[in-house]
Amino acid sequence: MEDFYVRYYVGHRGRFGHEFLEFEFRPDGKLRYANNSHYKNETMIRKEVTVSPSVLQELKRIIQDSEIMKEDDHQWPEADRVGKQELEIVCKDEHISFSTSKIGSLLDVQQSKDPEGLRIFYYLVQDLKCFVFALITMHFKINPIGF
Repeated sequence: MEDFYVRYYVGHRGRFGHEFLEFEFRPDGKLRYANNSHYKNETMIRKEVTVSPSVLQELKRIIQDSEIMKEDDHQWPEADRVGKQELEIVCKDEHISFSTSKIGSLLDVQQSKDPEGLRIFYYLVQDLKCFVFALITMHFKINPIGF
């Protein structure tokens, strides 16, 4: 399979220590997910699953349709005490890596120096999170009917 890799991280260091959400899709189809929250003494959640080539194709389609590969994060807000987000994508011969602060709402996006580029990032991240959460939920919580 061609070179294809996606990694997303969002996190901060605060009252409860280093709290973060991270996932990555590797070229071999491995999806790795980690969620570390110490709120109410929660422990780290780690999940790993292998997805099919068709799932990777859908992920590529989502990323290509977003046109994120045309964007540049130089005008985006830098990571701060609130936290940071990172998105890394390798697709064929293209390799991009974005880093910005956590985005609280679309108001943060609209008030940035590059609202159009940051909006594309914001919505792509929402789509990727939903995609990952759906995959993890389907894989680990499915109950066969009638068994």
